Amino acid sequence: MTHPEMQEQLHALFPTESDIPAECRVLAPLHQRAILLNGEMHIWKGETRPVHSPVALRGADGSLTHVELGSFPVTGTVEADAAIAAASAAYNNGRGQWPTMSVADRISCVENFTNQIVARRHEIVNLIMWEIGKSLADSEKEFDRTIDYIKATIAELKNLDNANSRFQIVDGTIAQIRRSPLGIVLCMGPYNYPMNETFCTLIPALIMGNVVLFKPPRFGVLLYYPMLEAFRSAFPAGVINIVYGQGHVVVPHIMSSGKVNVLALIGTSKVADQLKKAHPKTNRLRAVLGLEAKNAAIILPDADIELTVKECIAGSLSFNGQRCTAIKMILVHQAIADQFLRRFCEEIGKLKIGMPWEKGVTLTPLPEMAKVAYMDECISDAVAKGAKVLNENGGASVETLFFPAVVFPVKDGMKLYREEQFGPVVPVAPFEDIETALEYVITSNHGQQVSIFGTNPDQIANLVDPLVNQVCRVNLNAQCQRSPDVFPFAGRKDSAEGTLSVHDALRSFSIRTMVAAKQSPASKKLLDSIVLGNKSNFVNTRFIL
Repeated sequence: MTHPEMQEQLHALFPTESDIPAECRVLAPLHQRAILLNGEMHIWKGETRPVHSPVALRGADGSLTHVELGSFPVTGTVEADAAIAAASAAYNNGRGQWPTMSVADRISCVENFTNQIVARRHEIVNLIMWEIGKSLADSEKEFDRTIDYIKATIAELKNLDNANSRFQIVDGTIAQIRRSPLGIVLCMGPYNYPMNETFCTLIPALIMGNVVLFKPPRFGVLLYYPMLEAFRSAFPAGVINIVYGQGHVVVPHIMSSGKVNVLALIGTSKVADQLKKAHPKTNRLRAVLGLEAKNAAIILPDADIELTVKECIAGSLSFNGQRCTAIKMILVHQAIADQFLRRFCEEIGKLKIGMPWEKGVTLTPLPEMAKVAYMDECISDAVAKGAKVLNENGGASVETLFFPAVVFPVKDGMKLYREEQFGPVVPVAPFEDIETALEYVITSNHGQQVSIFGTNPDQIANLVDPLVNQVCRVNLNAQCQRSPDVFPFAGRKDSAEGTLSVHDALRSFSIRTMVAAKQSPASKKLLDSIVLGNKSNFVNTRFIL
């Protein structure tokens, strides 16, 4: 679809170098050559991969050139094997310094790491913004929310450990029950929240005494460079090792070693399935997975239109719709479809599109260079099968800037009906019978969340009861979202495995373990000697303040 005038406007939104605020500029490309392995920075002299920003600079002749941000090492299976060896040595079958360290000391290490990266906040935030095109405000929010998550994790672990600090006596058995680590964790985060989503698995895994092999996301690699020294100095050697290289080469290789005890992946079910199968002993593998979703909004005939429009715009287009929790299908009752779509399209027309550092910007350049072509493909498929783009300039694009498209009516057989578009295209389908909307959720391969908009308590209650058996969060008159982080974040079907929250993540990366003895004078004397002499980091009654 062509939009000549809008395309000219989009082209003009790309800046010249002088348009960029001084505090947001990339002063020089960051060419990373250091690899953190076994507690040391190793200098890499092999192949590297350039990193270009989704932001392009406009030249005097009108040409657009994407900003070079730097480069990073492309390592291979040899380096992956070295990382596995370092992690294995650090864990040492549970005898290593880190897994046997006291909880209080592990917390101290994480606090040290946190303080170091807080000092690099501006640099890390700027890299998030430039690498994935996230607005400056949202990049700052991502960093700050991550720090809050770490602090909340520490507080929760203190509560957990203090609750487990007492002995229990049941049927003549004295026992102390605590949580112990699982071993080696392979941690991989997503590009859309390259820091926050990654740390929501990385930090709980570390603080519970596991050692970590960490592969940064494909977009958002350089933002970890300012953290390398903090990782190196805050944790014992080999506790965290960073793996680069081509994911389809090094990650299956790591899994096939059989050394990985936990796969922590925020990605797709297809990748998760392949990686699980690569492990030679899947019964020994625990998976903590946040996968794709196709969250629906169900708009009932008595919905508050203005509230619904506001929440659906935020839900479907925050960070260009590149969120697993985004509303990716809107099901609206036929009785109010016209009214909703008119207001929805009007409000989309008011959204500010531009560069990430601009104040109030909502729509920014897409980090994935091929994403625009995929969006076009989805729209063309729907139009060829009877749908229309309803909003003015919907689907207009230049390079990585893409103006949102509202596509209606979307029906079964169109790509947009079932595929997760993960971008600024909003499919809308009408319904007359509420069973139609319910059936859409039931027959979906995904089961993360759903939003219901309406005011009739009987009708909403009748929807809630079956929907809570299909998805893990039902939002009433509100967009789908993850926060607050203390709430469980999970999914059914192909959307997740395990539960993530500040509370649940600590349990996901550990297992209940106990030390038990017969209730006898000899046992009491033995346990007193261990506890009062501070001889064990597991068997103790210490209280962490």
